[in-house]
Amino acid sequence: MEIDEAISRAKKNDQKAFNFLLDTFWDSVYGFQLKRTHNENDAEDITIQTFSKAFDKINSFDEKYTFKTWLITISKNIHIDLLRKEKNSIVQVISKDDRDFFQVLDESPSPEDKLITEQNLAKLLRDIKKLKPHYQEVINLRYFQELSYKEISKKLNEPMSNIKVKLLRAKKLLAEIIREK
Repeated sequence: MEIDEAISRAKKNDQKAFNFLLDTFWDSVYGFQLKRTHNENDAEDITIQTFSKAFDKINSFDEKYTFKTWLITISKNIHIDLLRKEKNSIVQVISKDDRDFFQVLDESPSPEDKLITEQNLAKLLRDIKKLKPHYQEVINLRYFQELSYKEISKKLNEPMSNIKVKLLRAKKLLAEIIREK
């Protein structure tokens, strides 16, 4: 399959085209992020977010540009957004008498926050149970057992590309279930 053909088939929701594009460009996007983040887990998470966003917005892709450049741009923007969020966690540096003090946001949850989180988790678990069993399993392994893609691949005895695509699909279907409410 050629890249142009895969893109046009992906725009028609062809699962094999998504797999082909993921397999073809995974290493490029992951390598790009690994150089930026110097952290394998962060690079992997940003890469997954990149493909998820790209596949959601595949219809907006303009063939005048190269697909790889488009993916890298999405990836770079996701990373910049994450850095901005991290930067906002330290509010300001206060200097008094040549001593620097950091005023750090207290992000520990209040009792109300804990209760809301528990209620949201219960709702999320009910929504996850509405997915097909193989999607439930991959979400459970990744987000609740916190296994890497490689570990999930070994555990389920499936290629890593299948795991990545299943996880993308599961997240998309879960988002649709949540949006319907």
